[in-house]
Amino acid sequence: MADPISSSDQIKGMRIAFAGAGAFGVPTLKRLVGAGAQIVAVYTQPDRPAGRGKVLSPTPIAAAAEALHLSVVRTADLNVESLPAVDVLVVIAFGQKIAPHVVDHPTFGAINLHASLLPKHRGAAPVHAAIVSGDKIAGNSIIRLADKMDAGAVLGTNETEIGETETTGELHDRLAEIGAPLVEQVLAELRNGTAIETPQDHSQATLARKLNRESTRIDFNRTAREVADQIRGLYPWPGCRVRVMLNDREVVKATLIRARPFAGVGEPGTVLPNGLIACRDGAIELLELQPEGKRPMSLTAFRNGRPWTAGLRLESIV
Repeated sequence: MADPISSSDQIKGMRIAFAGAGAFGVPTLKRLVGAGAQIVAVYTQPDRPAGRGKVLSPTPIAAAAEALHLSVVRTADLNVESLPAVDVLVVIAFGQKIAPHVVDHPTFGAINLHASLLPKHRGAAPVHAAIVSGDKIAGNSIIRLADKMDAGAVLGTNETEIGETETTGELHDRLAEIGAPLVEQVLAELRNGTAIETPQDHSQATLARKLNRESTRIDFNRTAREVADQIRGLYPWPGCRVRVMLNDREVVKATLIRARPFAGVGEPGTVLPNGLIACRDGAIELLELQPEGKRPMSLTAFRNGRPWTAGLRLESIV
C-alpha cells in the first residue's frame, strides 16, 4: 500500500505571498520554502533603527527571506501594494491591518498564524499573556483574517504544555517551531478542499493587551505564583527590572528572568535568611537574573561575587 501523500508534497508549487516582520514567522517561511512552495513575494516592515548605534536594521523576516534568495518588499502599508496572482496570503506577526481587498485577492484568501488558542488571548502579546495569566497550556491557531482583530474562523490548532519556569522568550520560540508544520497542514487542506473552518465563540474571548514599562512593575504584595509568573512572563521583553537595596543604599540594578513560588514568611519584597524573596502568601525562589551591564546568570553565580543576604529589599524600576 502506498504511503499517504504528505502535506509537503501537497503544497509543492503552491504560489504564496508571505507577510511578516517578527521572528515568529521565520520557521514557517523556511519550512514553506523547504516544502517546495513558490514564495512569490515576501512583504515586511521597513528597516528600522536598532541597537545603541541606531543603525537601520532589517526585520527578522527580511533577513531570513534575503538569505533564502526570495523577493522582499519593504512596505509601511501592504494595502497600497499591487499583489501578484497567488493561491494564498500567509500573514504572521506582520503588525499591519490588512484591508478586505488584499485579503480577498488570493485564490484561497488570507490566513494568519496566531500564538494562542483562540478565542483566548487575542491581541498583541498572546505568549506573554499565557504565562502571566498562569496558563498551563499554550498553543497556536490558524485563522482567517477578519475585520475584528484575531476574530476569524479557526482552520487549525496545536498546543503544548508550558514549563514551570519557562520564559516568554523560550515559549515564543517553541510555538514558532510547532506553528510551521501547522501552517503547512492547513495550506494542504485548503488546496485539496478538506479544510474545516470553525467560528470562534466570541463570548469567551480575552484580550492580550500591548505591554509597556508599567506592565513590569512588581507588587510583592501579590501571591508568590503571580509574581513568579509575571517575572518569567515578561522576559526577555519588556523585562522586570529591579533595584536591590540595602537600607537606603543601592547594591545593584538587575532584570529578573526566572522564578518559582515557594513557601516562606516575611515582609513582601525582602530577602529572607534562606535567600527567598517574600511575597504576600509565601515567597519566590529567584533562579536567574541579569545584573545591569552583565550577562544573564543563575542566582548561585550572582551570589559568588555580590551580597544576597537577609534584609535586602527589591524595588521595581519602570
